[in-house]
Amino acid sequence: MRIIQTEKAPQAIGPYVQGRIANGFLFASGQVPLSPETGEVVGTTIQEQTTQVVKNISAILEEAGITADHIVKTTCFLKNMDDFVAFNEVYSTLFNEALPARSAVEVARLPKDVLVEIEIIASVTEA
Repeated sequence: MRIIQTEKAPQAIGPYVQGRIANGFLFASGQVPLSPETGEVVGTTIQEQTTQVVKNISAILEEAGITADHIVKTTCFLKNMDDFVAFNEVYSTLFNEALPARSAVEVARLPKDVLVEIEIIASVTEA
């Protein structure tokens, strides 16, 4: 197994890593809209926060040497399902034509009271 760690995504705020590669897959911890530089929440709207989450995910993928086209599954946690359409508008910018399987659920509360968290599983070919 290999740990994925980049300064271009927020550092873990608990006892976990940004991502781990095992058996040909990257399992990335859920990303919330934290700035990698300050550790503070970025934005107040679902669009602003989802944009930051997409940036954080992209940084982890880059560190693993892959792109969003390698994502096979996402799990999306929303504070309010009424944000679903606006969330999707930004979420969809992460992908080209290769869309992953996905679950999206409304949750009562997320870390730092953010509006969105996304975790991914991606296929990785180790050299």
